Amino acid sequence: MLHYFANPTRFQRLSRRVEPWLLTAMLVCFGAGLYFALFSSPVDYQQGHTVRIMYIHVPAAWMALFCYTAMAVAAAVAMIWKHALADVAAKATAPIGAAFTFLALVTGSLWGKPMWGTWWVWDARLTSVLVLFFLYLGYMALRDAFDEPGRGARASAILVLVGFVNVPIIKFSVDWWNTLHQPSSVLRMDGPTIHADMLTPLFLMAAAFQFYYFWLVLVRIRRELMVNRTRALRHRQASG
Repeated sequence: MLHYFANPTRFQRLSRRVEPWLLTAMLVCFGAGLYFALFSSPVDYQQGHTVRIMYIHVPAAWMALFCYTAMAVAAAVAMIWKHALADVAAKATAPIGAAFTFLALVTGSLWGKPMWGTWWVWDARLTSVLVLFFLYLGYMALRDAFDEPGRGARASAILVLVGFVNVPIIKFSVDWWNTLHQPSSVLRMDGPTIHADMLTPLFLMAAAFQFYYFWLVLVRIRRELMVNRTRALRHRQASG
């Protein structure tokens, strides 16, 4: 199945069919999620309207972890099976994941200020997410640090795989250490601890972010394939 999509022409043909559906699903989920978040979700008795930041912050944090996991899987596939599109997928995912991580950090600071009385603390969860953001930046910088694209791809893939140890640290940091950040209230073995009226917009926004990622990564992969093809044609012309 992986080798079936290794053909760039086949992949581009399929992605063109899928992209409009992903974009439509993203817009529908985002519109519905925003409506429920602003007009249907109850006001928290402690946090007031500040709690609505959750509908951006939490899905962005989930996507930060998801994108890095997807990037690590793509990097492993590229290194082990030499899949033609896996390395391109990892490269296309990196800036998207960095953007989600930055959004999670910013919205977390906006949420933390009225709750904790400060924009930032060197909390285990916050610090590990900041490390994740630097891993994204390091991947993008390392990939472009070599004149030969193959060496940059291998070096950056190793960085991603080594850095993946940070993902479970982020997930379980609130359980392993005494932190200011609240423990998990949605993804729990015994079920969510927040009200169902809050879960609806939260899951809708999470779905919107997920559809947005898949739409954007397909667009970026197709663009990268065109850039690679143009580069190869120019190199062939110069060699000829």
